[in-house]
Amino acid sequence: MTDPLKTPYREREKSISLDAMNGESPISGMELEPETEMLTINLGPHHPATHGVLRLLCTLEGETVQNVQPIIGYVHTGIEKSCEDQEYWKAITFVERMDYLAYYFNAYAFCASVENLLDEEVPPRAQYLRVIHMELNRVASHLFWLGTGALDIGAITMLWWALRERDELLDLFEMSSGQRLHTRYFQVGGVMEDLPPGWEAKCRRFLAEMPNRIDQYEALLDENEIWLRRTKNTGIVPVEQLLGLGVSGPLLRAAGNPWDLRKAMPYCSYEDFEFKIPVGTVGDNYDRYRVRMAEMRESVKIVEQALDGLPEGPYITGNRKVALPPRHELATSMEALIHHFKLVTEGFRVPPGEAYVPVESPRGELGCFVLADGSSKPARVHMRDPSFVNLQALKHMGEGTVIADFIACLAMLDPILGGIDR
Repeated sequence: MTDPLKTPYREREKSISLDAMNGESPISGMELEPETEMLTINLGPHHPATHGVLRLLCTLEGETVQNVQPIIGYVHTGIEKSCEDQEYWKAITFVERMDYLAYYFNAYAFCASVENLLDEEVPPRAQYLRVIHMELNRVASHLFWLGTGALDIGAITMLWWALRERDELLDLFEMSSGQRLHTRYFQVGGVMEDLPPGWEAKCRRFLAEMPNRIDQYEALLDENEIWLRRTKNTGIVPVEQLLGLGVSGPLLRAAGNPWDLRKAMPYCSYEDFEFKIPVGTVGDNYDRYRVRMAEMRESVKIVEQALDGLPEGPYITGNRKVALPPRHELATSMEALIHHFKLVTEGFRVPPGEAYVPVESPRGELGCFVLADGSSKPARVHMRDPSFVNLQALKHMGEGTVIADFIACLAMLDPILGGIDR
């Protein structure tokens, strides 16, 4: 039997025009498969509001997926290259847009890399504020995954419920930064502003209600026979294979490996908080679902601890050569006015060197590499996107499953495959 994948896909999918047929049957002279017939279909390109602009070239034998070829590059944005033309403080707006569901993590990885090169110390209060916003962002990202993942399997109610709570989180982000998405709240040396009046009370109300909401999500899905049949014992990949592929995050922890950078290599004061690392036992789609649900509960606990122990003090470094001076000083201090003018027009210079900072994003290990040449612009910026690496596991998750279970594998892989077309 001829392997259809050895034929270029453009020839394999080429339409047969009536003129070229000359009245002959399109199957004349073609050897028919006696027992099995392979069907090549395209899943995607998906709309960017669902799983990113990703195309999957799938070969089916009946209902069984025999081969999967992910094809990316439809929305290549050139973000990393664009950062080389921007001052360091301007590049933050670029890296945030690589993942519209986890922008705080992208901003932190970049800012922390620059802070390492500058040997700049971040005040304790700023570290706690960063943790608060990152963990709230983790919950918002998982909520979007839950809503879209359940929608892919047919549970549309879950989409409305998840987006309801996510909208409350976006209200909090708008309240603290002025923006709901791509907030640019994280700055080199700290954060943009302190918490506004009323923010903490509104956040605590959300934290008090969120565990009950998670209970409702689980009550809806754990008794749904379709959900259970699509997720249990499907998409299993051995943990050794996941490690060999470099997979991290919930996909790895669902297979039983408790690797989490917040525990393994604490950063940004995560060592101050008590929380657990959820792990699975089977490594199927159901375990991936349970791990993310448990992670939302742990994130709520971390934010509560951070609010309870929020240190007093500045929310950004006092180094006026790195951070903008307070606006009220501009009218009374010539030095502050000069620092403000220099930072806005020229930026700050970073000593030559290189730094790499990894963080535990909602998808897995997100890292930022920055190469500095002594100027006010980075010589090189490279992001290690967990979605790009984790996409390798889709082939092993989906091959051999029926097409309905393959859709569940795609849903459990990643909410948007953020950053793969950077």
